[in-house]
Amino acid sequence: MQFADRLQPLQSNVFADMDSAKSIAKAAGMTIIDLSLGSSDLPTDAFILEAIATALNDPNTHGYSLFGSTLDFREAVAAWIQKRFDITVDPETEILPLIGSQEGTAHLPLALLNPNDFALLQDPGYPSHYGGIHLAGGQVYGMPLLAKNDFLPVFADIPLAVLAQSKMMVLSYPHNPTTATASLEFLQSAVKFCQQHDLALIHDFPYLDLVFDGSIQPSILQADRDRNISIEFFTMSKSYNMGGFRVGFAVGNRELIKALRQIKAAVDFNQYQGIMRGAIKALAGDRAPIDRVVATFQERRDVMIDALEAISWDIPKPIATMYLWAKLPDRYAHDSVRFCLDLIKFTGVALSPGSGFGKHGEGYVRFALVHPPSVLKEAAAKIGAFLNFK
Repeated sequence: MQFADRLQPLQSNVFADMDSAKSIAKAAGMTIIDLSLGSSDLPTDAFILEAIATALNDPNTHGYSLFGSTLDFREAVAAWIQKRFDITVDPETEILPLIGSQEGTAHLPLALLNPNDFALLQDPGYPSHYGGIHLAGGQVYGMPLLAKNDFLPVFADIPLAVLAQSKMMVLSYPHNPTTATASLEFLQSAVKFCQQHDLALIHDFPYLDLVFDGSIQPSILQADRDRNISIEFFTMSKSYNMGGFRVGFAVGNRELIKALRQIKAAVDFNQYQGIMRGAIKALAGDRAPIDRVVATFQERRDVMIDALEAISWDIPKPIATMYLWAKLPDRYAHDSVRFCLDLIKFTGVALSPGSGFGKHGEGYVRFALVHPPSVLKEAAAKIGAFLNFK
């Protein structure tokens, strides 16, 4: 049986490779501490679950959910955008519900790219951003994110020949995996650059609330207030611990929203309406549940930074996300995959190798802080024993 060439770039990814290693270690009797996936261990709040549960007994929620049936949700998103960013958007033309934000980042390239067109992506960056480009038949130009540049791309370094074939740029701050944040001034410079080169600007924004120490991450909607070229993707997974419910939405330029809606209409409908009722409750609620999530991950950040410092692994303290981005010890500096495979084999601690996020991720590993402090301390102790043993 023959398969399409577009599957070739999708043969492996960081999550699948580590999942296989976890299975092998578990089969060997190892207790796994999984810090490789950014899937929150925190529960969805009761008031959200109650709205979903109530909807189960309403037969009006049991049918297909087409675009028209999502108006209540889109109006809730518009109200939330107004309250959060002081920006007025049209729920009919500038908002689109999504089955998780990954649906949007994966499908939008199908609307923007012809075969061999370039997309400008962050390197390192989130793997699904790359997958959507490959499925669309496009080419990826990885914009290097380097520590010396605060993990921000340098637009002036993009070759003119690449720009001439480029249709879109994807940014995401706070950034997974590097934990970097971006100022409003940087986002404004990205908007200006994309306008100059006729690029659609896509901003993936899952960690907008997971920002610590009083910091705030601006939205691309604040840098492109008229939505001339920009679209932003949001998810309920991180702020509201609703990862399994797959609720996301896009907000932005109406032509980009229209194009993405056309792709979506050919692929799927929407979530169960009861799930959307839960999401509406979440968006209309106060910040108390979000503040609890932020406090939890800030505490975990501090605990893990201290625990790793105790084993002589010093890591800069991030101000955002649920991750640590850690430069590897010298003996593993050029082989993050080998480090992660050795670590899980001997300790049961699973991390994500930086190379899985792109060429410029090599030399790093990502910690996902998705366990309570006691477990994080245990993981750090096991890593310390491993490093000393090795």
